[in-house]
Amino acid sequence: MATIAVNILWVLVALVILCLVVYLAFWVLRQMGVPIPDIAEKAVWIIVLLIALIFLISALTGTGIHQLGWR
Repeated sequence: MATIAVNILWVLVALVILCLVVYLAFWVLRQMGVPIPDIAEKAVWIIVLLIALIFLISALTGTGIHQLGWR
């Protein structure tokens, strides 16, 4: 049980970092004046959501992120 809780905490840390990196990338592109289509931005956030779901399901099943090959 403690292993799953630790895995979920690592998932949350990884997701916060991932979301910050994606947000920072969009912010930098906007500051440079690069037009980002709304559909492209939504597609990137959907991909982030799918990654989040994969991480969460792997944490709940007990496999964890480290066994997905993302070391």
